[in-house]
Amino acid sequence: MKLITSLVVGIAMTTATLAAQTGTGATSHPAILHAQAEAVRALVLRTADKVPEELYGFKPTPDVRSLGGVLGHIADGNLLLCGIANGEKPTFNQANEKKTTRAELVAALKASFAACDKVFAATTDANVATPVDLFGRKETRLGVLAFNNSHMWEHYGNLVTYMRLKNIVPPSSER
Repeated sequence: MKLITSLVVGIAMTTATLAAQTGTGATSHPAILHAQAEAVRALVLRTADKVPEELYGFKPTPDVRSLGGVLGHIADGNLLLCGIANGEKPTFNQANEKKTTRAELVAALKASFAACDKVFAATTDANVATPVDLFGRKETRLGVLAFNNSHMWEHYGNLVTYMRLKNIVPPSSER
């Protein structure tokens, strides 16, 4: 409950700050999504730093990604989905998911965040409804960015489970 309250307060404070910066009292949709992306990105990077590197190969069961594989998958997903949001043809590349060291994975995550930041910077209220193809169906630019945020949160949830199985307190639960 404390975590949920903290997240709600954090998002509300970010939204209020962004609204104050626009001068209109209304925060742009891309700015709201970007603030939400920053929240989960920070947790993912703190996870990458907190988990001992020797646990990057840990898999709760043989048929799932390793902890490092999940970190790499987040980076690969960011590159794919933000590219789609930007109107690019999807290129399915799982190169980051195959990386195994903290240095490689953190660099991949940061590079993927930077790629998404360029898309956020180019996304305005005027072009948020631009249609893009998302795996064979029409979606808006903003919708794909929102889906990417959901994807990062989904896999941060996987990371939380992995950490709990190894008796590591996740960054989102630290006091």
